Amino acid sequence: MTLNCAFCHHPLTHTVVDLGVGPLVDAYVKPDELQRMDPFLPLHVYVCDQCFLVQLPEAASPEQMFGDYPYFSSVSASWLQHAQRYVEAVTPRFGLNSQTQVIELASNDGYLLQYFKAKGIPILGIEPARNVAAVAQSRGIPTVAEFFGVATARKVLAQHGAARLLLGNNVMAHVPDRNDFVAGMKILLAPGGVVTMEFPHLLRTMQGNQFDQIFHEHFSYLSLVTLQRIFRAHGLEIFDVEELPTHGGSLRIFARHVEDTQQPVAPAVGALAQRERDEGLEDLQRYSRFAQQVRETKFKLLEFLIDAKRQGRSIVAYGAPGKGATLLNYCGVRSDFIDYIVDRSPHKQGLYMPGVRLPIYAPDKVRETRPDYVLILAWNLKDEVMAQMDFVREWGARFIVPIPEVMVV
Repeated sequence: MTLNCAFCHHPLTHTVVDLGVGPLVDAYVKPDELQRMDPFLPLHVYVCDQCFLVQLPEAASPEQMFGDYPYFSSVSASWLQHAQRYVEAVTPRFGLNSQTQVIELASNDGYLLQYFKAKGIPILGIEPARNVAAVAQSRGIPTVAEFFGVATARKVLAQHGAARLLLGNNVMAHVPDRNDFVAGMKILLAPGGVVTMEFPHLLRTMQGNQFDQIFHEHFSYLSLVTLQRIFRAHGLEIFDVEELPTHGGSLRIFARHVEDTQQPVAPAVGALAQRERDEGLEDLQRYSRFAQQVRETKFKLLEFLIDAKRQGRSIVAYGAPGKGATLLNYCGVRSDFIDYIVDRSPHKQGLYMPGVRLPIYAPDKVRETRPDYVLILAWNLKDEVMAQMDFVREWGARFIVPIPEVMVV
């Protein structure tokens, strides 16, 4: 079967990395389901040699992955602070007030829109996971529980009006039909309005060996130059960009209608696009080297874990995010290395990690068993995690950060 690029439809023939097969990372296993088989699907990432979109072909439908979604953004204190800082920055910059509507795509549990609401700014969330949307609605955040695209954009425009600010954090990667999604943004954005999108930066993903960002929910791995092509194809222009530390290195792009001349393109856009080209993001050989980086990262983690277990050390893991499932399954790290996982989210506690079937407990479990090491699977939140779990140092335990290379602190 021929695979074609999800944006320009050119045949895909160039591999970035092949992680074999893996489970759906958010398909946490209930105790009474331990005898059933997890579905394992390909994790083979390609790059288009025409538009340079790095992509994971669709192996599971969005409905399968987001029907009952276990991720709630409000669980992370540092992510809430990030959201609040964003609101404080964009409100005066774009003149948001009681007459200007803010719409968030993939609004989750209302973690961000709550800060606009507190300022008296009209808000609307669009969140496809119905269980998460229900939580947002219970918190007083008006939310449409649908997947976003052209059809939803037209419906929301007719019922609620256009967005002065249309935003989405960590949603671009989750969209299999990029053209339908961006075309929908064009429809829903008011004249003179602004789009902001945040997503992990492909350049930082590759530089930092962050292969655990690869899982079935992430259909795209984005650079600025490729996103410029996608946006321009649908009448939107990126006029500014910021580099962020979140998720191991992210971008926040600012876009407007192509015909809107009120927001000139900032020098930062051209400078970053040129840096991406200089770093080889439009050179197929650069992508070939990434696969070797991934293998080396796996080897180093396994070498450390094998050595620690031979010395009789006990190891547990902190965090049960999607990236953690990819890391554990690709590296073959199961109960022979890790005793259990802890996570703050009550929606994951009492379940088992897909594929590796490690049990997930509340963080207090660590006090009971006093392990020698805590492997931080949510390494993008390592500072927050180490602050929360600092008590493990009472008995001399240390933290393991696996990405970009094994580090013991």
